Amino acid sequence: MAVSISVILLLAILAVVFLRNGGLKFSHATVCVLLGFFLAGTSVAPTIANGISTTAGVVSGLRP
Repeated sequence: MAVSISVILLLAILAVVFLRNGGLKFSHATVCVLLGFFLAGTSVAPTIANGISTTAGVVSGLRP
């Protein structure tokens, strides 16, 4: 759950930055949000969640 909240927070911050800079229009952001909601209800959702968890595990294991 902590990974999901972190990813959601990061994506929300990026969306706000893009909206403010004019690189992302409100209609585009709405389409992205709707896509996320629809993907969450499909059979692909567990695969996406596992991929994000695996990526987070790899990134957290890296040492500079």
